[in-house]
Amino acid sequence: MHFSYVTLFEGLIASYFEDSILKRAIAKGLLHVSFFNPREFTTHKHGKVDDYQASGGAGLVFFPQPLFALLRSIQKKSSNAYIIFPTPSGKPFTQNDAKRLAKKEHIVFVSGRYEGIDERVIETFADEVFCIGDYVLTGGELPSLVMSDAISRNVKGVLGNEDSLSTESFEQPLLEAPCFSKPPIYENKSVPSEFLKGNHAKITSLKNTMSEYKTQYFRPDLFSRFCVKHSYDKKG
Repeated sequence: MHFSYVTLFEGLIASYFEDSILKRAIAKGLLHVSFFNPREFTTHKHGKVDDYQASGGAGLVFFPQPLFALLRSIQKKSSNAYIIFPTPSGKPFTQNDAKRLAKKEHIVFVSGRYEGIDERVIETFADEVFCIGDYVLTGGELPSLVMSDAISRNVKGVLGNEDSLSTESFEQPLLEAPCFSKPPIYENKSVPSEFLKGNHAKITSLKNTMSEYKTQYFRPDLFSRFCVKHSYDKKG
């Protein structure tokens, strides 16, 4: 998997790949990361990439020329480049998207700044547009990292134990059950006793129950969908 990041601030992203799982994935050749700065493609004599909004109003906008030149350069060198724009107006990014996009060979994330990116850039180059949550950030770098991290975990070989993917939250209708480690008792708080008895059938049953309670409490929207599907499956 090759990730390319179009950003004014390479350092915000590059440091994330200097430790842990993603660093090892790069060392193994499973991931490759590259960066492109729009300032290197602008024709403005002072290196500007932003301008006032045509409609007036507060805030500056990435004007088209640098990004048109940059993205066309990427497309010319990489015919399989899949271009994604993080934006609050995009569709919600989900685990299913992460799994699907992990099959791509080259993903390009275009990180906006200021008030955003001239819509003509997005209309011309976007293969998909995503939002990671109902809030606004100062730039697209964090959403790009969030998506690339989620995608990377689904690239074969990146995780040490790929079986862990199948039991995580959002892989099933319910959230993942709570996790516990040793010691069995810590500061008078105990691991559920059933977890310590080795009866895997009972442990699985308890985990399913805990998943239901956890989902009902933290994500009632998911729990409602689970109840509807569960009721439908029983009738079927």
